Amino acid sequence: MTRPTLASTPSAPAPSGPAASGPPPSASAPSTPPVDPHRSLPEVHGSIPFAHHRTWWRRFLAFAGPGYLVSVGYMDPGNWATDLAGGAKFGYALIWVILLSNLMAMFLQSLCVKLGVVTGRDLAQACREHYSKPVSIVLWLLCEIAIIACDLAEVIGSAVALNLLFGVPLVWGVILTGFDVMLLLAAMHFGFRKIEAIVLTLVSTVALCFLLQIFLAQPDWGGVALGMLVPTMPGAEAFYIALGILGATVMPHNLYLHTALVQTRDIGPTAADKRQAVRYNITDTVIALGAAFFVNAAILIVAAAVFHRNGQYGVSELQEAHRLLAPLLGAPIASTAFAVALLASGQSSTITGTLAGQIVMEGFLQIRIRPWLRRLITRLLAIVPAVILISISGGKDTVGLLVFSQVVLSMQLSFAIFPLLSFTSNRRMMGEFVNSTAVKVVGYAVCTLIAGLNLSLLWQALGTGWMALLAGVALAFTLWVRYGYGRRHRVQEDPGHAGE
Repeated sequence: MTRPTLASTPSAPAPSGPAASGPPPSASAPSTPPVDPHRSLPEVHGSIPFAHHRTWWRRFLAFAGPGYLVSVGYMDPGNWATDLAGGAKFGYALIWVILLSNLMAMFLQSLCVKLGVVTGRDLAQACREHYSKPVSIVLWLLCEIAIIACDLAEVIGSAVALNLLFGVPLVWGVILTGFDVMLLLAAMHFGFRKIEAIVLTLVSTVALCFLLQIFLAQPDWGGVALGMLVPTMPGAEAFYIALGILGATVMPHNLYLHTALVQTRDIGPTAADKRQAVRYNITDTVIALGAAFFVNAAILIVAAAVFHRNGQYGVSELQEAHRLLAPLLGAPIASTAFAVALLASGQSSTITGTLAGQIVMEGFLQIRIRPWLRRLITRLLAIVPAVILISISGGKDTVGLLVFSQVVLSMQLSFAIFPLLSFTSNRRMMGEFVNSTAVKVVGYAVCTLIAGLNLSLLWQALGTGWMALLAGVALAFTLWVRYGYGRRHRVQEDPGHAGE
C-alpha cells in the first residue's frame, strides 16, 4: 500500500517487456493514451485541454465549470425545504445561517481543489490509501448514506415539480426523475464540457426564476440586512432547521465530487502548473458558490416576504407553497416560476449526485464497472427509498421528508471534513501546497463547530442513553482498529501508517 504523495500521482506507464506484446511501437500507433482505470472518473480524466499562451480570461474559462457542478448541490430541493421552512416560520432571522454555511462551504471546497489538483487523488481514493480497510469501509458506508439522503431530496423535489407542472403522480414522477438523468449523463460521450453546459443552463434557470420571485415579493430589505448581519436563534425548532440548512449547504458528497472534477482538466506536472490550476479553480469555486448563496438566500427571503408576512407560518409542503404563491402575490406566473425552478434544481443536482456516487464507489472499493451501470445502481439506491417514503406518507409533508434528509446529511459531514483537512495538512502528500498554520486553525475550528452542532442535535433527538451507546460503539471500533486489526495487518513497508 503506497501513501499518495506528489511523486506518486499516477501516470500512464510506457509499455515495455511482456506487457508490450504484439506489434512493435511505430509511428502508426494510436496517439491517444488508453484510459487509466486507477484515475478518478477515468473516462473524462484530463480530457479538457489547457493552453498556457491564452490570455488570463481564456485560461480562467478553461478551468471554469467544476465549481458550478459543485454549486448545484448547494441549491438542490433539500435546500429549498430547509430555506422554505426557515423563512415561513422565522422570517429573515436565519439568513445569517445561510451566509455562514456558504462561507464554510467555500473554505472546504477550496481544500478539495488543492487535494485533487496536487495529489491527483479524489477524497475517496485518499481515504482508501491512507486509512485501514475497516475505517475505509465505514467511511464508504457513511458516504453512501449521505448520497442516498441527498438523492432522496433531489428525486422527491423533481417529482413534486413534475406533479405541479404536468399533474404526474408523485410515484411515477420519482421513477421518471430517477431514469431521465441517465439520458442527460449520456452527453458525457460527447465531452465533459457538454455536461457542464447542461448544468450551467439549469442553474441559470433557477436563478432567473428567483429573481422574478423576489421582484414580485417586494421583501423588507432592512429585515434582510438585519437577518444576515445579526445572528439570532429563536428557539429549538429554529436550531433544528438551522442544522438542516448547514447540512443542505455543506454537503459531504460534494467534497468527494469536487476533488475528482478538478482533475478533468489537463494540468501540467510542474508546481507552477498546479499552482495556477489551484488559483483558477478556487476563483471558479468562489464565484459559483456566491451564486448558490444568492439562490438559497432568495428562497428564504421569498418565503419570509410571502408566507411569514401573511401569517402562513406552517407551510409544510412544496405543493402548498406553490398553491399559495400566486394568490398572495397576485401573479399566476409566480407559481409557475416556482415549479420550473424546482424541476431545474432537482435535475441539475441529480446529475452531480450520480457522478458523486460513481466517484465514491470506485474510490473506496476500487470497483470498476461500466459507468452507466454504476449510475443505474446509484439511481436505484435513491428511487427505492423515495417510492417507499412517498407511498407511506401518501405524498404529504414533502418538506418534512426533505428537512429530515438534510439533517441526515449534516450528521455525515464530520466524517468527510476531518479527513479532508488532515490530508491537505500532510506535508508528505501536499509538498509546498500544504495548509498554512492559519488555514489549519480555521479548518479545525470549522470542523469542530460542525461536529459540535451535530452532537448537540443528536443528544436532543436520542437522549443520554442512546448517545452513551453510540459513543461506546465508536470507542470499541476505534480500539479494535488500532490495537486488534492494526496489529495483525500493519503494512511492513510503511511502519508509520498504522499510527496516523
